[in-house]
Amino acid sequence: MAEDFVNRRLAAILVGDVAHYSQLMGVDEEGTLRQLKAHRKELIDPKIVEHRGRIVKTTGDGMLVEFVSVVDAVRCAVDIQRGMAERNAEVPRESRIEFRIGINVGDIISDDNDIYGDGVNVAARLEALALPGGICVSAKIHEEVHRKLALAFEDLGEHALKNIAASVRVYRIVGGAKAGAATPAAAAKQQEAAHHAKPSIIVLPFVNMSGIAEQEFFADGLTEDILTDLSRFRELFVISRNTSFKFKGQAVDVKKVARELGVQYVVEGSVRRAGNRVRVTVQLIDAESDRHIWAERYDRDLEDIFAIQDEVTSAIVATLPGRLEAAARDRAERKPTGNMPAYECVLEAKVLHHRSKREDNDKAQILIGRAIKLDPKYAHAHAWKACILGQAWTYEWCADAEATKQLIERELEIALAIDENDSDVQRVLAALRLTQRNHDASLFHQQRALSLNPNDDLIVVQQGEILTWIGEPENGIPWLQKAMRLNPFHPPRFWNHLGRAYFVARRYAEAVEAFKRIAAPDQFLHAYLAACYAQLGDTAAAGNHVKEVLNRNPGFSWGNTLMPMLHYKREIDLFHHRDSIRKARFPL
Repeated sequence: MAEDFVNRRLAAILVGDVAHYSQLMGVDEEGTLRQLKAHRKELIDPKIVEHRGRIVKTTGDGMLVEFVSVVDAVRCAVDIQRGMAERNAEVPRESRIEFRIGINVGDIISDDNDIYGDGVNVAARLEALALPGGICVSAKIHEEVHRKLALAFEDLGEHALKNIAASVRVYRIVGGAKAGAATPAAAAKQQEAAHHAKPSIIVLPFVNMSGIAEQEFFADGLTEDILTDLSRFRELFVISRNTSFKFKGQAVDVKKVARELGVQYVVEGSVRRAGNRVRVTVQLIDAESDRHIWAERYDRDLEDIFAIQDEVTSAIVATLPGRLEAAARDRAERKPTGNMPAYECVLEAKVLHHRSKREDNDKAQILIGRAIKLDPKYAHAHAWKACILGQAWTYEWCADAEATKQLIERELEIALAIDENDSDVQRVLAALRLTQRNHDASLFHQQRALSLNPNDDLIVVQQGEILTWIGEPENGIPWLQKAMRLNPFHPPRFWNHLGRAYFVARRYAEAVEAFKRIAAPDQFLHAYLAACYAQLGDTAAAGNHVKEVLNRNPGFSWGNTLMPMLHYKREIDLFHHRDSIRKARFPL
């Protein structure tokens, strides 16, 4: 009997989906459906026909489209996103319909009126990684079109996609360049600009001019919120909050700071608050020439603080080289509270949390609880409650670790339900799922966090950490190094993450060098050093570190002490670690 015929062919696949569709429907079901139908009839369907695509199927908010030509698929996607941006120009942000688009090329199976296969599945995963109004493509697509179309691409690195066996290199189309033909030299020049000409900036702590010590947290919180808003722009390289606040209370030599950190621009500002009025003064400085290129003063009622932040951020970005045409679309949405006392409680709780002391953590828990009581639907407050509790859980400052862990989970669930676009929610969820060894869920939340705030050093370092645990240390190492660049004053644990990545990559000498950068090693660090030296054949050095561990903890063993702290996905990595411990002559 002849085998059933399977219709296979190579095709470019475009998957599109409406961002935050459920939220839009919840607010205005009929209006959202009316807008979506109009967009499809007037823009999307005609563009697909124009670029010789075939709509395979549509869902309530999504579409699956097949193209014979890769170039046609990308041109169509760019035209759709450009058209949607124009149609949304006068629409309030909360009512906008914005598409995420993913494009892949691969072998597909055609059956009746549908198509299947990894080619389709990868395109769907790429769509999920795209920002609202954005386009993500696979390396195959990038290879085919980057010399043919006048587009700039940003390399987002290797991604482990759900239910896809091999990792996929992902590229994001940057800006709104026309999708016409381009010479190879022009395309190469655009890509070089996209990769190497990111404006770099540091936001120095705003100075409290109120003369009231209790208002210090307000200036710090405003600084942090402006810094976080800037960090959401992929076109910027933003120095982290931890490094910025190293300069708090100092008379800063702008040129010197810029040279040390390798940044082009510096933001300085001050806050003066009196009653219900606030004056914010801010200036943007070209660090190389020490020249003020923009300055502004904002006198507002305190209730307008969110408008102040948005105005300051927009003005700074509009002044930077390249004008960052796509910045407004790329910035993730956020939902600020309308309750000013709740907002102020969160600001002060953040400041206390960053001090990393038990007594400050206790105070931060009280403040964050007060914020939630004032505004139970304040997503960022719930996210930061989870973060503050996570600090207490990590440092064993809580009486009941299991109850605290459950509370962290509950707070994150609440925050996620209210606002899935809070990067801190996604970051902490990724960390929590990793401790539960749910690697797929951890990666999902990590990629969401990274897409929402790509310049947050805590998110970037966690990317390297998670890649190490899932067995991709060589891909994780560049992320860890980038986190150190974002925060030159990073905490010692960054070196720990880098050392562990080198260890898992079997680069033992480099691991030792990284671990040695930590001034106050604990028992676990000494155990890693012993394992590295054992693999290098230096039994004397390994023995010294084994003694150090056992002096600190005579009951130390692989099974009881070390293994519960490990989150490896691959058994080969777990066996490698166990073998290294055995070679160092630790008790098993």
